[in-house]
Amino acid sequence: MPALTTRRLLVPVALSMAVVVQLVVLYAPEVPGPPSPIPHSDKVVHAFVFALPVLVAGLGRRVWWPVVALLVAVHAPVSEVIQHVVLPRRSGDPWDVVADLVGVGLSSIGVLLVVRRLRRRRT
Repeated sequence: MPALTTRRLLVPVALSMAVVVQLVVLYAPEVPGPPSPIPHSDKVVHAFVFALPVLVAGLGRRVWWPVVALLVAVHAPVSEVIQHVVLPRRSGDPWDVVADLVGVGLSSIGVLLVVRRLRRRRT
């Protein structure tokens, strides 16, 4: 397979995998394993699973990565409402929404910095 075709497939496949990871983490019927001894460590997980799709789309140099960032940001509060209302062993937490949005924001800033650096190198 030519390199261009491989790259065209790589980003959508990686993005799909990132979204699947996010959905599994957010919508598992209950949190697996014992509680972490580190307070609020779940916030790091939330930030990571919301940052990952944005990073994959943005660093994959897709022009539509801001749309991915917006969709992921909208998904943050929606996911907490679904956890609270639909999943009996899960609860919605407003601080999880904050962590989710921090992940989206940090990954967006990271993408912008990398893209700007790449543009500077080209000129």
